Order: sequence, then C-alpha cells, then structure tokens
Amino acid sequence: MQIVDRRLNPKAKSLGNRQRFMRRAKAEIRAAAREALKKRRIDQVDGGERISISTKSLREPSFGLNGDTGTRDIVIPGNQDFTVGDTIARPPAGGGSGSKGSPDGSGEDDFIFTLTREEFLDLFFEDLKLPNLVKVQLKSLKAAKLARAGFAKEGSPSKLNAARTMRNSLGRRMAMQRPSLARIQALEAELAAAEAEMQPNTARIALLSEQLRRLQHLRKSVAFVDPIDLRYNRHERRPRPTTQAVMFCLMDVSASMTEPLKELAKRFFMLLNVFLKRHYQEVDIVFIRHTTEAQEVDEAAFFEATSTGGTVISTALEEMRRVIAGRYPPSEWNIYAAQASDGHNVSDDMAICVEILQKQLLPVCQHYAYIEVREPGSSLVPNSVVWRAYSSLEKATSNFAARHASEAGEIYPVFRELFAAEKSTA
Repeated sequence: MQIVDRRLNPKAKSLGNRQRFMRRAKAEIRAAAREALKKRRIDQVDGGERISISTKSLREPSFGLNGDTGTRDIVIPGNQDFTVGDTIARPPAGGGSGSKGSPDGSGEDDFIFTLTREEFLDLFFEDLKLPNLVKVQLKSLKAAKLARAGFAKEGSPSKLNAARTMRNSLGRRMAMQRPSLARIQALEAELAAAEAEMQPNTARIALLSEQLRRLQHLRKSVAFVDPIDLRYNRHERRPRPTTQAVMFCLMDVSASMTEPLKELAKRFFMLLNVFLKRHYQEVDIVFIRHTTEAQEVDEAAFFEATSTGGTVISTALEEMRRVIAGRYPPSEWNIYAAQASDGHNVSDDMAICVEILQKQLLPVCQHYAYIEVREPGSSLVPNSVVWRAYSSLEKATSNFAARHASEAGEIYPVFRELFAAEKSTA
C-alpha cells in the first residue's frame, strides 16, 4: 500500500518542521503577535502577520568537543610553518579579525517569517472561551442524538417494524409458493365430494389426496413469519449542536463618542466577532447600535454607518429585550451580551438601565460584559455616571463584568480578561 500526503506545505517548507519550530519558539511568537495586533486596523484583524523573533529562540542543543582543550594532529592545506606533531596554540574563542567594531554592547540578529491566518488567530484566541457556561459548554462540542438509519435484522422487540416484517414475509411466501388456507380448504371439499360419489373414482381420489398431503406439508414447512423476515428499526447517534447561543453586541455611536473612542469600541467588537465566528459556529450574533434611539443593524452598518445624536442607553437595552422576546426564548437559547460606551448617558436614564438589567436581562443572560472606552490619559478622571451605576451592579451580580480601555493596546488584555476561561475576580 502506498500512502501519498498531498497536504500543501507552507511556502514549500516541511510542515512538520514548521510545527516543531512553532512549538519551540511559541513564547516569543506569541509576544510578537500581540505587539503586531496592537498596530493593526480593525479590518486587518482576521489575517496573517509578518513577525520577527530573536535568533536566540532558534538555537538547539548540540554536543561537541571543548574548543579550549585537547590536541589534534592534522595537516592543514597550504601550511608551510608546521609539520605533523607540532603543537600550536589554539586561538581564543571568538577570535578573528575585522574592521572597526562596536566598543560596547552585543547584538542579536532577528529571524523574520510570516504567520498564516490560522496560526495568527490560534495564538490570539488561545485559551479563550465564553465564561461561566451554565447550561452546557459551547466550544465546538457536539452532542449525539438518535436518528433513523434504516432497518436491522436484529434488535429488541420494542423496535420491531411490523410493516417491513410482513412485507418480507409476503415476498418469501410468494417466492416459495406457500399455499393459502383457502386453497387447502377448497381441495379438501373437492376430495370429500369425490369420496361421496356413488361410484368413487379411486384414481382421482388418490391424486387429490396426494395433492392435499403435499400442500399441507408445504404449508407447514414454509412458516408464515420466519426469523429471516424480521426487521427492526435502526437508529444511530449523529452529532448535533448541544445548544443554541446568541451574542448581543451593543454600542454607543452618539456625538459624545469621538472617532478614537468609536475605533476602540469597534476594535473590541471586531475581535469579539472574529472570536465567536471562529470558535462558535452555532452562535447567532445580534448587533444593536444606539444614540437616543436604538436599532438592530447588520454587521456592516454596525461598524461603518455614521449617525450622531445624544445618548440614551436604555433604548438599546429595550431593543435587546424586544429581540429576545421575539426570537430567542431563554428556554432554548444561551444569551450573552457585550456593551461598549464612553460612559456618557442622561443621568435620569441610569435608574431605568439598572432596572432593566436587574429585572429583565441579567436573569436570562449567561454573561453580560461592559467595556468603557476613555480618552488616553484619563485614568485620573472621575468615574462616569454609567461606570458608577454598573460598578454597583457588578458587585451585586455574578454574571456582569465591567472594564476600562483607553488605547488600542489595552483592548487585547481587556478582551482576554472579560472572556477568559474563568471570570476574573479583580
């Protein structure tokens, strides 16, 4: 038997060697990928990356002779000063000559290579999954359900398929010419009439008797239902999604959200979007953007459309509640939500927001994450009205989390913290 591996090697290099290299230099590759991600635009997050790592990561252990000790007897081509047996001083390690050198410090060459899209996303989403999966684990898990898969010749009596069994029985009886009861009864009546005649025809009576004996024997030999006729319903276990989940993405696009803040919010949702589509193919994603009014939009409008106005967060929460009531009953769906805002809101609206969250949304959500985007250097700015209300809500509930982000480089750690395998207690 000949086995041909037709998998394409990346850039004509050995796939096995590349995988071993990725494992050996994983720490530096992961760090380089994180630095590259900070500089990426939103539309570039789902792709490959050209990164460089120190050649120090490529060094492998080797065995060899100590270059500072021992003697060797060799004849060097072109040698005119020494003969075999002469002992010469070995040059110091790292010796050599050259032009001018640096008076201090040491350098290390970089090794540059390209990560594929899959490799880059594998590094980025390593160990990530939605937190606190209360009902079931969603990550690529499949549950098996019983499905009809034809018929079997063996099985339990409860799975006997009577229609298929009788169909097989009829075909077998017809093929083996099993006489019917009516035919035997007619032949018995004919034999009785022949025997009742005043002058019985013995030859005819003998013929009818022989025919009757043969038919009765054939009827007894060919059973009405034979074990080979039995057919049982067959079922097999087929994989199916264990559950259904929906992720709500809520974003403030009001006038108070400057372009840098919108960029931060969009970056967070884009990463979340890529993560969900990559690892949770059975998860629906609902995009809701809001100013003083909220509306459900598609992915393109969520990230690209431009509309401004004031801020009323409760409209987005009401829209989310309406969508859940219309399409996603909590008894059938696991519900997750992520909200991004700059912290601005009508002060009178916060009480409404907290009430909607506490009484209507959080009881049906597996997890609700809030990220507040701020201007760079605003760590000393007093907490916003939204942050103060949501902080108290976070302390009172176990499925609500709130975090800050003020620059693109902070989106990644915030993303990992909110959607880590275990919810952070910080």
